[in-house]
Amino acid sequence: MEFTHGIFIAAVLGGFLMAFSLGANDVANSMAAAVGAKAISLRQAVIIAALLNFIGAVFLGSQVAATICRGIINPDVIHNQSILMIGMFAALLSSGLWVLIATCTALPVSSTHSIVGSIVGFGLIAGGPDVVQWWNLIGVIVSWIVSPFFGALISFIVFVHIRGTILYSRQIVRSAIRWAPFWIAVTLAIIILSFCYKTPYGRQMHLAGWQGICLALLLAAVSMLVLRHYLPKLIEKDMPEGTPRAQVEGVFRRMQVGTACYVALSQGANDVANAIGPVIAIYFIATQGSMAGQLDIPVWLLIMGGLGIASGIFCLGYKVMGTVGERITKINNSRGFAVAFGSATTVLMASNLGLPVSTTHAAVGSVVGVGLARGFHAVDFRVLAKILLFWVLTVPIAGFSCIIIFQILRWSFLD
Repeated sequence: MEFTHGIFIAAVLGGFLMAFSLGANDVANSMAAAVGAKAISLRQAVIIAALLNFIGAVFLGSQVAATICRGIINPDVIHNQSILMIGMFAALLSSGLWVLIATCTALPVSSTHSIVGSIVGFGLIAGGPDVVQWWNLIGVIVSWIVSPFFGALISFIVFVHIRGTILYSRQIVRSAIRWAPFWIAVTLAIIILSFCYKTPYGRQMHLAGWQGICLALLLAAVSMLVLRHYLPKLIEKDMPEGTPRAQVEGVFRRMQVGTACYVALSQGANDVANAIGPVIAIYFIATQGSMAGQLDIPVWLLIMGGLGIASGIFCLGYKVMGTVGERITKINNSRGFAVAFGSATTVLMASNLGLPVSTTHAAVGSVVGVGLARGFHAVDFRVLAKILLFWVLTVPIAGFSCIIIFQILRWSFLD
């Protein structure tokens, strides 16, 4: 009993370390483009991201967190519950340390892939190949390609359209009044669909696919009509002295900040699972003796994960934010909106297809897509190559380090 409770207490600390690390690294997914475009300051981005990530983790993260306990390995194959507890604890330590190392080098990595690689590593040692859910692992590998590719493609298309219809127009303000409400409406539709089908509260509405689409289209159409009426007044009132280009960029600045806030909220809801999923597994073994049955997540664990994410954002969030927002390509408000739109849309599409999409990969891919819309010279491929190298190394390094930590812990406490 003392061993069980001791491992659980250590796992809570390990979960906080993982939450801290992913908060420091993954904040770039939502706020980097806004900071790079000077839409908000670095301090504002840190405060907003910390608050919204915490809210998303506590109020929307329970269902997501419950899936990571059983989705990567089949715990029923490992009959020794002490082995399972030590393995989950080792996964927290190895993944948290790897993400923290990547953060200190200012390079974005996927916390999802880090925790997946760690759990697979100890699973292979503890239960052999049969313990691994191989189809889910294949999905992770597929997402390496799908996430950045679709993020880049969508952001490329969006920015090219904005540039052609608004920024290169002879009457740029009039074109913005015509097209900006359309893009705001499309963004709103994506947010509504995401809420309906990717959050616990939305699923409780039990909407059929066509019902959710109709609701999203209806609210988007209403918002477009309202915005086309009020947008000219907003431009005249708030930005009367700027050039037409500056006035339009001001419109996109507001759109970009709003989209970034949504991404931060959904990021907290999804990424908290990477930090507290293994802790939940250990919690149920410690309190119930196994992971069988329905897993009702204690609220205090969600709060712990949210606080860890917020702490990481406050302490080290600026490092990776600078790389994604400024070093890959130059970003202004219209490009930043395309980045946020591409990232959010990619995550929603991939999630509905059942792919374990990486928000980090989608965000970086979207930044690259906007850069490529201006030509290859606009992208710093040396920085991009370093990022890609860390992506490739994440799963094997996290898995191998987890095996080492797992073996040391097993020899120390069980042998």
